[in-house]
Amino acid sequence: MSKNYEEILPEGYNEIFHIDAKEKKTGLILTLFSLILTLIPLAILLPIYFCTKKFEFEFSYRTSLYLLGLAVAMILYMVLHELVHGIAYKALTKQKLTFGISWSCAYCGVPNIYVYRKASMIALIAPFTVFGLLFGGLVIWFYFLDGTLFLLMSLLFSIHVGGCIGDLYMFTLFLFKYKDKTLLMRDTGPEQFLYQTTE
Repeated sequence: MSKNYEEILPEGYNEIFHIDAKEKKTGLILTLFSLILTLIPLAILLPIYFCTKKFEFEFSYRTSLYLLGLAVAMILYMVLHELVHGIAYKALTKQKLTFGISWSCAYCGVPNIYVYRKASMIALIAPFTVFGLLFGGLVIWFYFLDGTLFLLMSLLFSIHVGGCIGDLYMFTLFLFKYKDKTLLMRDTGPEQFLYQTTE
Protein backbone atom coordinates (compact mmCIF):
# COMPACT_ATOMS: atom_id res chain seq x y z
CA MET A 1 0.00 0.00 0.00
CA SER A 2 1.40 3.38 -0.98
CA LYS A 3 1.72 6.07 1.66
CA ASN A 4 -1.20 8.49 1.72
CA TYR A 5 0.19 11.18 4.02
CA GLU A 6 3.16 12.65 5.87
CA GLU A 7 3.11 13.58 9.53
CA ILE A 8 5.71 16.30 8.99
CA LEU A 9 6.17 18.40 5.86
CA PRO A 10 9.22 16.88 4.11
CA GLU A 11 12.24 19.00 3.32
CA GLY A 12 12.17 20.73 -0.05
CA TYR A 13 8.42 21.43 -0.01
CA ASN A 14 7.06 24.97 -0.32
CA GLU A 15 3.54 26.34 -0.05
CA ILE A 16 2.15 27.04 -3.53
CA PHE A 17 -1.55 27.62 -2.82
CA HIS A 18 -3.81 28.59 0.07
CA ILE A 19 -7.54 29.13 0.32
CA ASP A 20 -9.61 30.07 3.37
CA ALA A 21 -13.40 29.71 3.09
CA LYS A 22 -13.82 31.74 6.30
CA GLU A 23 -12.15 34.74 4.68
CA LYS A 24 -14.91 37.20 3.74
CA LYS A 25 -14.12 37.73 0.05
CA THR A 26 -13.46 34.03 -0.62
CA GLY A 27 -16.58 32.99 1.27
CA LEU A 28 -18.76 35.41 -0.70
CA ILE A 29 -17.30 34.26 -4.04
CA LEU A 30 -17.84 30.59 -3.16
CA THR A 31 -21.40 31.36 -2.01
CA LEU A 32 -22.17 33.17 -5.29
CA PHE A 33 -20.83 30.30 -7.40
CA SER A 34 -22.65 27.83 -5.16
CA LEU A 35 -25.96 29.54 -5.96
CA ILE A 36 -25.17 29.50 -9.69
CA LEU A 37 -24.22 25.82 -9.53
CA THR A 38 -27.44 25.06 -7.62
CA LEU A 39 -29.54 26.59 -10.41
CA ILE A 40 -27.99 24.49 -13.20
CA PRO A 41 -29.58 21.11 -12.27
CA LEU A 42 -32.90 22.84 -11.59
CA ALA A 43 -32.75 24.51 -15.01
CA ILE A 44 -32.40 21.05 -16.55
CA LEU A 45 -34.69 18.92 -14.36
CA LEU A 46 -37.71 21.21 -14.05
CA PRO A 47 -38.29 21.82 -17.78
CA ILE A 48 -37.89 18.09 -18.45
CA TYR A 49 -40.61 17.34 -15.90
CA PHE A 50 -43.06 20.07 -16.85
CA CYS A 51 -42.68 19.31 -20.58
CA THR A 52 -43.37 15.59 -20.12
CA LYS A 53 -45.72 15.40 -17.15
CA LYS A 54 -48.92 17.04 -16.05
CA PHE A 55 -48.34 18.46 -12.59
CA GLU A 56 -51.20 19.53 -10.36
CA PHE A 57 -50.14 21.12 -7.09
CA GLU A 58 -52.49 21.11 -4.14
CA PHE A 59 -51.26 22.17 -0.74
CA SER A 60 -52.32 19.53 1.74
CA TYR A 61 -51.30 17.87 4.99
CA ARG A 62 -49.15 15.47 2.97
CA THR A 63 -47.43 18.37 1.20
CA SER A 64 -46.62 20.05 4.50
CA LEU A 65 -45.08 16.78 5.71
CA TYR A 66 -43.00 16.63 2.53
CA LEU A 67 -41.75 20.18 3.12
CA LEU A 68 -40.92 19.35 6.73
CA GLY A 69 -39.12 16.24 5.50
CA LEU A 70 -37.14 18.37 3.04
CA ALA A 71 -36.04 20.74 5.80
CA VAL A 72 -34.91 17.82 7.97
CA ALA A 73 -33.20 16.16 4.99
CA MET A 74 -31.24 19.34 4.21
CA ILE A 75 -29.88 19.56 7.76
CA LEU A 76 -29.15 15.83 7.86
CA TYR A 77 -27.46 16.01 4.48
CA MET A 78 -25.10 18.77 5.65
CA VAL A 79 -23.97 16.54 8.54
CA LEU A 80 -23.69 13.42 6.38
CA HIS A 81 -21.75 15.29 3.70
CA GLU A 82 -19.01 16.11 6.19
CA LEU A 83 -19.14 12.61 7.67
CA VAL A 84 -18.43 11.14 4.22
CA HIS A 85 -15.37 13.39 3.98
CA GLY A 86 -14.41 12.10 7.42
CA ILE A 87 -14.93 8.44 6.51
CA ALA A 88 -12.74 8.86 3.44
CA TYR A 89 -10.00 10.66 5.37
CA LYS A 90 -10.16 8.13 8.20
CA ALA A 91 -9.94 5.16 5.82
CA LEU A 92 -6.98 6.72 4.01
CA THR A 93 -5.02 8.10 6.95
CA LYS A 94 -6.38 6.71 10.26
CA GLN A 95 -5.69 10.18 11.70
CA LYS A 96 -7.70 12.48 13.96
CA LEU A 97 -10.46 14.43 12.23
CA THR A 98 -11.81 17.88 12.95
CA PHE A 99 -15.40 18.99 12.25
CA GLY A 100 -17.00 22.39 12.46
CA ILE A 101 -19.17 25.06 10.92
CA SER A 102 -18.50 28.69 10.03
CA TRP A 103 -20.58 31.48 8.48
CA SER A 104 -19.62 30.29 5.00
CA CYS A 105 -19.29 26.51 5.27
CA ALA A 106 -19.49 23.31 7.26
CA TYR A 107 -16.24 21.39 7.22
CA CYS A 108 -14.20 18.31 8.00
CA GLY A 109 -10.43 18.20 7.92
CA VAL A 110 -7.26 16.46 9.05
CA PRO A 111 -5.22 19.46 10.23
CA ASN A 112 -2.25 17.63 11.75
CA ILE A 113 -0.97 15.83 8.64
CA TYR A 114 -0.07 16.44 5.00
CA VAL A 115 -2.08 14.30 2.58
CA TYR A 116 -0.82 13.27 -0.84
CA ARG A 117 -2.65 14.34 -4.00
CA LYS A 118 -4.42 11.05 -4.79
CA ALA A 119 -5.79 10.57 -1.27
CA SER A 120 -6.78 14.24 -1.13
CA MET A 121 -8.73 13.92 -4.37
CA ILE A 122 -10.58 10.84 -3.09
CA ALA A 123 -11.57 12.59 0.14
CA LEU A 124 -12.61 15.74 -1.71
CA ILE A 125 -14.86 14.06 -4.28
CA ALA A 126 -16.37 11.37 -2.00
CA PRO A 127 -19.52 13.28 -0.89
CA PHE A 128 -20.23 14.61 -4.38
CA THR A 129 -20.07 11.06 -5.76
CA VAL A 130 -21.98 9.30 -2.97
CA PHE A 131 -24.85 11.76 -2.69
CA GLY A 132 -24.87 12.52 -6.40
CA LEU A 133 -25.60 8.86 -7.11
CA LEU A 134 -28.09 8.57 -4.22
CA PHE A 135 -30.05 11.75 -4.92
CA GLY A 136 -29.81 11.31 -8.69
CA GLY A 137 -31.28 7.83 -8.37
CA LEU A 138 -34.12 9.14 -6.20
CA VAL A 139 -34.83 11.95 -8.69
CA ILE A 140 -35.26 9.36 -11.45
CA TRP A 141 -37.38 7.12 -9.23
CA PHE A 142 -39.69 9.91 -8.07
CA TYR A 143 -40.07 11.13 -11.66
CA PHE A 144 -42.20 8.03 -12.26
CA LEU A 145 -43.70 7.85 -8.76
CA ASP A 146 -44.71 11.24 -7.38
CA GLY A 147 -44.49 14.74 -8.88
CA THR A 148 -44.20 16.58 -5.56
CA LEU A 149 -41.45 14.29 -4.33
CA PHE A 150 -39.68 14.65 -7.67
CA LEU A 151 -39.64 18.44 -7.34
CA LEU A 152 -38.44 18.32 -3.73
CA MET A 153 -35.77 15.74 -4.51
CA SER A 154 -34.67 17.81 -7.53
CA LEU A 155 -34.25 20.76 -5.15
CA LEU A 156 -32.25 18.64 -2.68
CA PHE A 157 -30.09 17.26 -5.51
CA SER A 158 -29.45 20.79 -6.77
CA ILE A 159 -28.57 22.04 -3.28
CA HIS A 160 -26.17 19.11 -2.99
CA VAL A 161 -24.44 20.05 -6.26
CA GLY A 162 -24.17 23.71 -5.26
CA GLY A 163 -23.04 22.81 -1.75
CA CYS A 164 -20.07 20.92 -3.19
CA ILE A 165 -18.60 24.07 -4.75
CA GLY A 166 -15.53 24.12 -2.50
CA ASP A 167 -14.84 20.42 -3.00
CA LEU A 168 -15.31 20.68 -6.77
CA TYR A 169 -13.08 23.74 -6.97
CA MET A 170 -10.21 22.00 -5.17
CA PHE A 171 -10.75 18.75 -7.11
CA THR A 172 -10.66 20.68 -10.40
CA LEU A 173 -7.40 22.36 -9.37
CA PHE A 174 -5.89 18.95 -8.68
CA LEU A 175 -7.23 17.55 -11.93
CA PHE A 176 -6.06 20.28 -14.30
CA LYS A 177 -3.47 22.47 -12.57
CA TYR A 178 -1.67 20.60 -9.79
CA LYS A 179 -0.86 17.23 -11.36
CA ASP A 180 2.31 16.36 -9.45
CA LYS A 181 1.70 13.05 -7.63
CA THR A 182 4.00 14.15 -4.81
CA LEU A 183 1.85 17.20 -4.05
CA LEU A 184 0.74 17.45 -0.42
CA MET A 185 -2.35 19.11 1.05
CA ARG A 186 -2.92 20.21 4.61
CA ASP A 187 -6.67 20.40 5.15
CA THR A 188 -7.83 22.12 8.33
CA GLY A 189 -11.45 22.05 7.12
CA PRO A 190 -12.15 25.64 6.08
CA GLU A 191 -8.57 26.10 4.87
CA GLN A 192 -6.51 24.12 2.38
CA PHE A 193 -2.77 24.54 1.91
CA LEU A 194 -0.96 22.94 -1.03
CA TYR A 195 2.73 22.15 -0.97
CA GLN A 196 5.01 21.12 -3.81
CA THR A 197 8.59 19.97 -3.83
CA THR A 198 11.18 22.23 -5.42
CA GLU A 199 13.45 19.30 -6.25
